[in-house]
Amino acid sequence: MKRAVASLLLCLPLWTAAQNPIIHDQFTADPTARVFNGRVYLYPSHDIPAPEGARQNWFCMADYHVFSSDNLVDWTDHGVIVTQNKVPWVRPDSYSMWAPDCVCKDGRYYFYFPSAPREGRGFAVGVATADRPEGPFVCEEKPIEGVTGIDPCVLIDDDGQSYIYWAGGPMRGARLKGNMKELDGEAQMMEGLPEGFKEGPYAFKREGLYYLTFPWVRKENGTETLAYATSRNPLGPWTFRGIIMAESPVACWTNHHSIVEFQGQWYLFYHHNDYSPAFDKLRAARIDKLRFNADGTIREVVPTLRGVGVTRATDHIEVDRYSRLDKGCSIAFVDTLDTFRGWSVRLPKKGSSAEYDDVDFSMIQHGYLVARVRADANTGFSVRERNAKGRVMARVKVMCTGEGQFRRDYRGRWLTVTAPLAYVPKGVSGVCVVCEGEAVDVDWIQLR
Repeated sequence: MKRAVASLLLCLPLWTAAQNPIIHDQFTADPTARVFNGRVYLYPSHDIPAPEGARQNWFCMADYHVFSSDNLVDWTDHGVIVTQNKVPWVRPDSYSMWAPDCVCKDGRYYFYFPSAPREGRGFAVGVATADRPEGPFVCEEKPIEGVTGIDPCVLIDDDGQSYIYWAGGPMRGARLKGNMKELDGEAQMMEGLPEGFKEGPYAFKREGLYYLTFPWVRKENGTETLAYATSRNPLGPWTFRGIIMAESPVACWTNHHSIVEFQGQWYLFYHHNDYSPAFDKLRAARIDKLRFNADGTIREVVPTLRGVGVTRATDHIEVDRYSRLDKGCSIAFVDTLDTFRGWSVRLPKKGSSAEYDDVDFSMIQHGYLVARVRADANTGFSVRERNAKGRVMARVKVMCTGEGQFRRDYRGRWLTVTAPLAYVPKGVSGVCVVCEGEAVDVDWIQLR
């Protein structure tokens, strides 16, 4: 039996299914999502720690990656598509590759991005083109004339006419020519928006109504909300409608987003400084569901750690990305020196629990539960279906792995333990991890 369990552990995958944040190995801010060919493609900016010689304690981005998924859970990194020192018009080593966008017209993909130009001050917006959504992209020699600002967004209307929007001063918009690389007429200010700082426009159309959504600071010394306005005209004037997402509860100054419909459900992509709580210029992309009222207004989205999508039970179920958590429970980084390793959840006393929704149990084969845990005393926990009163799937014993109080920043003292499965739900259900004794830290659980 011990040999069988050891062999099983060697076969476990080293990757995890996506919860919020959705990308686990790098910072991904300003996430623009688009649906191409039945997949969601994500075009974020790429925060990095500022290298020596660059401005410290500020946003620092040198390139763009593109990611894709067919289920919003498993994301493929297609690699770098544009990098600052290979764009003819971008000032070398300016680290100013801010929020981008990408659209498809007539089978051609157009990637729009801002950066600091070689000549002059401020920002310009350029275009790169490709035959596939993941590239390779070829950059234009010059930026778009007449667009001086940041955060470009392009809307292609039902009649094929394209519009570009941007920020950096008053929010502006303009028609694009058929080549998607030049303005067709003068830019105009977006009228009807609320007072206060605004950036990051994202425009879309739904049931004949145009939506202009944007990060907005609604009070002095505040952080950004996500807000929106609507119009019957793609360039306004706009009627302000309200808030999509409130300010960050931990004072992450920025939020930046996109809104997309995929397989009949609308989603809000946004960012937060999950992997860098002490420095909000290193951000990570998230997803939550977005819903409309019957009159077309948007219901406010409350950010979650669970995110979206169905997690396979045979993947790591990160219960710290909970759907519901008992009062008194807490989450903390597994390794404060490498935050991309994620978090664990602490269940502090007998009866404490964490619930995790939408788990697919259809692929269980071997009848074992595997968990990565830590405890300061001999203890245990149970894994139940849906909630703390649900049917017991497994009971896990945990031996003491530490000394004295929990040391949340200690690298090590984690054990991988196994237990037989007494019960496996059918299809998609939820799991609940319940402390059955002294306090225990749970990094992840997995069914095999």
